[in-house]
Amino acid sequence: MSDTEFTFARSLARAVGWALIGSIIFGVVIALTLSSGIDVNMTADIAGTAEAMLNAEMRLRAKAYLTLLTLIIQVFITIGFYVLLRKQGQVLALWSLFIGIASCFMVVMGAVFTMNAALVVGSSSFSEVVTSDQRVLITALQAASDYTSFHLALIIGCVSNAGFFYLFFKSNYIPKVIAAWGVFASLFVASMISLRDFIPALGHDLITATFMLSNLIALVSLGLYLGIKGIRRDADKI
Repeated sequence: MSDTEFTFARSLARAVGWALIGSIIFGVVIALTLSSGIDVNMTADIAGTAEAMLNAEMRLRAKAYLTLLTLIIQVFITIGFYVLLRKQGQVLALWSLFIGIASCFMVVMGAVFTMNAALVVGSSSFSEVVTSDQRVLITALQAASDYTSFHLALIIGCVSNAGFFYLFFKSNYIPKVIAAWGVFASLFVASMISLRDFIPALGHDLITATFMLSNLIALVSLGLYLGIKGIRRDADKI
């Protein structure tokens, strides 16, 4: 890698790393404040969330637009990973890029369903054609669709991350322990979310907390290392 290529790669790695950390912090803050009570993905309570949505039109709209902002950051991160890692495995890097972008499209669908819910609860025209019970039902359908799109996006996104983490492991751009943990955590999340639809016991709160925490550790570790250190200069010699 020439000096110019390395300087560009390290700068990109740092930008991607801090973007990743920023997206995590941004997501946590939104989940704990703006989205409280109206985000079905935090509780899996479709009925309760639908009831809460009825009096949260502005919060629903804000949540949808902030979701789009998060999407923009995630697209940058995904493309950044591809640019950094494409020389380590062109096919896997390209595949991970496409899968990651597909995950982003699922996030867009979640924003669409949230905006739909805001329209249902805020538009006076709906009160003229549906009863209050029917409005709750329509809102519940939007919440259910948001729940589905979010979990599909999470599964696909984790599969994409597993590919990128493997390429980081192969490249030695970052410590192997971070890359190896990332591969494990990404596949752990994708497999558990998929399997619990067939094995209900896997949906226990403790199991969910375990795989989500493992994924959080992997992403934070990667983000902090890239943000602070960038990538290793002598990676191809290790």
